[in-house]
Amino acid sequence: MKIVRAALALTFLASLAGCGSQPPGQDKVISVDMGDLPPETPPPPPALAAEAARDDDGRPELAPPLLEPEAERGETGARNVLLGFARALELREWGQAWAMLDETSKARWPTAIWREMFADLRSVNVRAREGTIEGAAGSSYYTAPLVLTGEDRAGRPLRYEGEVVLRRVNDVPGAAPAQLRSHMERLTLDRTQ
Repeated sequence: MKIVRAALALTFLASLAGCGSQPPGQDKVISVDMGDLPPETPPPPPALAAEAARDDDGRPELAPPLLEPEAERGETGARNVLLGFARALELREWGQAWAMLDETSKARWPTAIWREMFADLRSVNVRAREGTIEGAAGSSYYTAPLVLTGEDRAGRPLRYEGEVVLRRVNDVPGAAPAQLRSHMERLTLDRTQ
């Protein structure tokens, strides 16, 4: 928080420095006393942790980019979606991560419960190992293990383990464009620590 405030203060002062009547070629010296910045606010109490987690603003946009059709068909397309999901979790963009879930997972973890699962985490790391791809009944399924680790606000380690299954319809006539891209079919994620 102090770094953000310091950066904002420097940006403001730099913009003010550019407004003066300094002759070209001469640099102004700007000094900032870091002690002048307001003190850092303490983390919110646990009761407010869920509210604090709602600050995801959708930036950056983490929806997986479109790939070339050949890449979308295979493991590359599936990994593209999985890594977008992992990145959303690591950046604490809970809303974007939730939007990537399949309908069954969304029903299992409504947005309030989804956010509450992670509300107390101050750091998040996601490991999405290589998975396996197989075909069945006109679709390709990519299955990969997923491990989410982090620390809560008290510094205690937390760990979630699970598996993600992504599905893509294999060029079936009449398939919607969304079905022709890999998308979440199923997610299991259980707290193990």
